[in-house]
Amino acid sequence: MPLAQCCGCFCWLGNMRSIIPLLAAVVDAASGGRLSQADAGVGFNTTAFIQFYDIPADSWSKPIDAPIQVNHPNVAAVDGDIFLLGGLTVASDGAWRAFPDSWKYHPSTGEWTALPPMPAGKAAGSATVGVLGNTIVLAGGMRTLEPIGVEGEQDTVDFVSVFDTKSCTWSHVPEAASILPEGRDHAAGSVVGSSFYVLGGRLSGQYNVKDTVFALDVNDMDAGWATRGARMPTARGGVVAGNVGGKVYVFGGEGNTAEGSEGVFDNVEVYDVELDTWQELGPMRLPRHGGAAATVGGKIYLPGGGIREGGSPVNVTDVFSVT
Repeated sequence: MPLAQCCGCFCWLGNMRSIIPLLAAVVDAASGGRLSQADAGVGFNTTAFIQFYDIPADSWSKPIDAPIQVNHPNVAAVDGDIFLLGGLTVASDGAWRAFPDSWKYHPSTGEWTALPPMPAGKAAGSATVGVLGNTIVLAGGMRTLEPIGVEGEQDTVDFVSVFDTKSCTWSHVPEAASILPEGRDHAAGSVVGSSFYVLGGRLSGQYNVKDTVFALDVNDMDAGWATRGARMPTARGGVVAGNVGGKVYVFGGEGNTAEGSEGVFDNVEVYDVELDTWQELGPMRLPRHGGAAATVGGKIYLPGGGIREGGSPVNVTDVFSVT
């Protein structure tokens, strides 16, 4: 049974089955109690590794690899299928650069199917991903990341792309929704109701972290993006988020300059989308950046991530339970 660490209105459940220690991922909470993790690399490498987590069995399995070595992938799950829509891969000069190629993975057959590439000029990795029905929204991201520390180029973008999983085509994005209020990469994303929220993140640099909340009604994209009034209490990038009961919980992150922090935040903060207010909660059981988050049955699952700035991946899977 999981080991619980409770504090007021929430509990951390530990002792879940370990994963292979890989960094950033996007997980699927829409496949009958299974999380699907597309990993972003061991340390500073790329990988084609995929992992599935069976929640009732508390077990991980490894299906067929992705068609490309990737990090900072843009991944979503719709109706049990996994969509890999671009990301970053290693270029000839050693930098990580965006690629537009896209695929769909069918867990029932174990096969990858090629999809139309991202629209011309819209290739990016580390985009913020939101899903509503058959619509996948990719907001921001980066075209280039040089893995040489804070001096390396980090080319943040502000454009938005939309993929229709029913027709398997890229959709027209209304002008008002086609550009974020400001470029973002390594932001957290969450869909509550019909609204897609982009929380925190960074802009063209590891320490240029942000505290903003951008919102888009996916059912009314002509209305465009809005910047919410309340700011996240702690500006940070490399964050992940899950939502329970109309509230978005934002975990960890990167860009912490405090001594002894290893560049990582332990903060957990919750955003009430209806009231446009934030509340600070207790720290993470294991502070980290990157990784992933998915909500299943009122619990938020957090597999993987890094415990030091820029890397140091771990094999921990935590579960955050709102009590």
